[in-house]
Amino acid sequence: MTSLLVLQQVRAVDPARQLDAVVDIVIERGRIIRIGRGAASELSPSEHVKFVRGPLTVFPGFIDLHTHLREPGHEYKEDIASGLKAAAHGGFVAVCSMPNTKPVNDRRSITDAIVARAKEVGGTRLHPIGAVTVGSEGHKLADIGDMRLAGAVAISDDGRCVTSSSVMRHALEYARTFDMPVIQHAEDHALTEGAQMNEGAVSTRIGLRGWPRVAEDIIVARDVLLAEATGARYHVAHVSTHGAVRILREAKSRGIRVTAEVTPHHLLLTDESVIGYNTACKVNPPLRLAEDVAALREALADGTIDCIATDHAPHSGLEKDCEFSAAAPGMLGLELCVPLLYGFVLDGTLRIERFVDALSQAPAGIVSLERPTLAEGARADITVIDPEARWHIDPSKFRSKSKNTPFAGREVRGRVTMTIVGGNVAFEFGS
Repeated sequence: MTSLLVLQQVRAVDPARQLDAVVDIVIERGRIIRIGRGAASELSPSEHVKFVRGPLTVFPGFIDLHTHLREPGHEYKEDIASGLKAAAHGGFVAVCSMPNTKPVNDRRSITDAIVARAKEVGGTRLHPIGAVTVGSEGHKLADIGDMRLAGAVAISDDGRCVTSSSVMRHALEYARTFDMPVIQHAEDHALTEGAQMNEGAVSTRIGLRGWPRVAEDIIVARDVLLAEATGARYHVAHVSTHGAVRILREAKSRGIRVTAEVTPHHLLLTDESVIGYNTACKVNPPLRLAEDVAALREALADGTIDCIATDHAPHSGLEKDCEFSAAAPGMLGLELCVPLLYGFVLDGTLRIERFVDALSQAPAGIVSLERPTLAEGARADITVIDPEARWHIDPSKFRSKSKNTPFAGREVRGRVTMTIVGGNVAFEFGS
């Protein structure tokens, strides 16, 4: 039985330690016991020692703040077992699951059940996010304290904006007592009723009701003021507009406790992808304009947007292979995030240190998880990629139950080859 796992002559990148060097990493009993040049020189292959050799790049393990695992209630799309396998396949050592299950995760009994099921499955860790309000209906606060005790790391009515200023204020005040962030789906529903895509020239041309960008900006602006007034931690999910970026940048300059995330699809696609009524590109919030994409990329690069989150949203074929107005919003993200966005490192859009921080230390800090790091004595939560691998995205090879993605057939560079969770190999390419 293997007792040592050795990553030999790999490039290790850990911005928290200002580390970027070719090293050996020796893992035993869930911990990194040695790291450095020649750290494994005295070891030789045996039944007790497994070697993994370069040319590979090793990062502190990646964490996703925004995953939909659909269990309980919609297991035909995804369940905890398939979702965690997809996460490991995508290089994620931990994911935070959104509460819009059926029933909604708005009380301790449901949180307990989710945590217990994830422990049964093993592999990638699951950290539930509880609902802000009962049933995510926006009226009465959910049992936030009890969900916190059961393991919830944040609260959100994801998919439904907390539109009441009074409810949002009370949620921020209550969450502050537990030092939990409130994650907001920023959408003024009164401005988006019946909307199908971003409001603009494309929506006009193809005859779909438009979704104004200001519907996001208004909520972010209001919530920033409430966060300032309460001193609470506020996080904006899937930022999509240049207006929201501007508000966040100003708020951070004044020391308000705000953070934000951006998805791969909002960094890569515009509303023109919807032309032809491509339901794979129907998402919430919708794909925006080129100027929004440019603002999001700049904000991610300079840290105004703290982290990358997948908003992994699996759906069945029947829910996507239909008229655009009837299609469910969302696309897969867990297995595609790293290969899609590693191109930003290669083309200079993102420094590799910012790429790693946005997928590792930053999301961990937002929900107060142990920050992955490549250091002796640290828990061995590690993502390994082959930066030179070129391949084409093939949904038939996904671990997810669902296949809904507009990126099928796209050539990408960079492949996750191993995901190590607490010293255990949760995924290894080719096995």
